[in-house]
Amino acid sequence: MTGDGDRYNGFETREICGCGVAHGPEGHSGASAQQQAQMPEDDTGGLARTPLHALHLELGAKMVPFAGYEMPVQYPSGVKTEHLHTRSRAGLFDVSHMGQVVLRDRGADPAEALERLVPADIRGLGEGRQRYAVFTNEEGGIEDDLMVANRGDHLFLVVNAACKEADVARLRAALEPQVSVKALDNRALLALQGPAAEAVLADLAPEVRDMRFMDVATVALDGAEAWVSRSGYTGEDGFEISVPEAAAEGLARRLLAHDDVAPIGLGARDSLRLEAGLCLYGHDLDPATSPVEAALSWSIGKARRANGARAGGFPGDARILRELSEAAPRMRVGLKPEGRAPMREGVELFAAEEDGATAVGHITSGGFGPSVEGPVAMGYVPAAMAAPGTRLWGALRGKRLPLEVVRLPFVPPGFKR
Repeated sequence: MTGDGDRYNGFETREICGCGVAHGPEGHSGASAQQQAQMPEDDTGGLARTPLHALHLELGAKMVPFAGYEMPVQYPSGVKTEHLHTRSRAGLFDVSHMGQVVLRDRGADPAEALERLVPADIRGLGEGRQRYAVFTNEEGGIEDDLMVANRGDHLFLVVNAACKEADVARLRAALEPQVSVKALDNRALLALQGPAAEAVLADLAPEVRDMRFMDVATVALDGAEAWVSRSGYTGEDGFEISVPEAAAEGLARRLLAHDDVAPIGLGARDSLRLEAGLCLYGHDLDPATSPVEAALSWSIGKARRANGARAGGFPGDARILRELSEAAPRMRVGLKPEGRAPMREGVELFAAEEDGATAVGHITSGGFGPSVEGPVAMGYVPAAMAAPGTRLWGALRGKRLPLEVVRLPFVPPGFKR
């Protein structure tokens, strides 16, 4: 999941898939500690702060402006160490800047109403389950990506920080007054990610062991009512935890007291999601890119497709359904540069090494993958060049360097099915 923002030496300070958030159904490249240390101090005047702001400072975090908030980009151990710790043990992320929204029935079914804005099958989402979705526009492009959870008497949405005001306005214009749209400003959001996440959280709430990927549940954590989903934005097993803001610091300290848990900043959050092949809004997704082009066709419910029980009925359905049946003209792909030099967002891609050829595509996210010990990237290329093994060249510092189209993700997912 994702949004608008600034850039710091390759770290993209725009908010998440995956997302989560975007979080794939089976599902910022960080600057080095040395690079971060050389950066000028940021003017954070007027920025919002999460309930964990004081804790971040206590832990020695470097704070940067991010989607209107002052957020930790890294801690003293550095981006690479944080990244590898999350892959091997468990990392704790503060994602309280993201938007949390509740939809309730005030005369109309919220799931049926929400399907007017997204191509996902929301009516088929079972109680206690969560699903990835995208807001589309009339041209079939993506306005934002989000998570939708069925919590019984309401739907709970998590949207990207930089897009949350626009998303809430979109929801209210389309759904009210038959559906109540309430933006929650009194809850924090934490993400506990990594192979040790289950054991750590189960020390506080043993019932989370029974949750599987994309389950949601209400559990008591450190004396607070927590809304927990088994999901995340790293490709690892883990949980996202919504708690009252007054309880956030106490819960964070309790989790960080565990030997397997370390605080993780936005730099490692981005390199983790890139290795996992997860999209970042404002980079890999934007209002001109369709979910089919973005390789997110899996998020379009069978019931919403041509000949489905509720075919179409969402913004841009003509383009999206056509691309589903006829193929999109371009596709998001994984890219593996040869050598050690990362290729970042904006690098143009060519079908030939020779000068004079016209660019065929471009990189939308790229950097160094600590887990794979080499550069990784994603970008868009013509559909005819999207097959794994296709050789392309990226223009980097006046030269064209080779790279190869590869299958995503770069790191196998660790989700619990």
